[in-house]
Amino acid sequence: MALEICVKAAAGAPDILGDCPFCQRVVLTLEEKKVPYKLNLVNLSDKPQWFLEISPEGKVPVVKFDDKWVADSDVIVGIIEDKFPEPSLKTPPEFAHVGSKIFGTFITFLKSKDANDGSEQALVNELKALDEHLKGHGPFIAGEKITAVDLGLGPKLYHLEITLGHFKKWTVPESLTYVHNYMKSIFGRESFVKTKAAKEHVIAGWAPKVNA
Repeated sequence: MALEICVKAAAGAPDILGDCPFCQRVVLTLEEKKVPYKLNLVNLSDKPQWFLEISPEGKVPVVKFDDKWVADSDVIVGIIEDKFPEPSLKTPPEFAHVGSKIFGTFITFLKSKDANDGSEQALVNELKALDEHLKGHGPFIAGEKITAVDLGLGPKLYHLEITLGHFKKWTVPESLTYVHNYMKSIFGRESFVKTKAAKEHVIAGWAPKVNA
């Protein structure tokens, strides 16, 4: 029985997986665990009635477990881990929050119109902290094996790389070699290649937020 999951459809391309890092995190988890699933692509700019009935707040991803629709990627990934324990993707608790501030600082910098507001440095500081962590514990956050924390952070770093490159002509500093190797390693995984949004859809998805 395939798990049903509702995810964001690409902007302007309703039949293609869209640019939601939280959706990709869940689909990545299913791919890594080889759990069969069925994607329902949802146009978030014109949400269909059937979708609002199962997700009244209109949020994705939502996954159907035992006839009940569940929202929130944190909750969903936890349930998947419980129901499909092999291979284990559990992150040791001491590593669960590594890199957790990167996405927030990335969005602040992306939206920033003031080069002196400190938002670029705040992001660099978070990436430096990740680099230091990977230097001591890598290649992945919890060591040799990929775990849930990597599957959550990987899609966010993918969005960061594409959008900052496009809108700000900014790249992750070359000196952060462990971060660069980490990104290359995650982005190159078969599960990631299969579930990532196309570059143009990531840019189209972020454009309204950048220009707001």
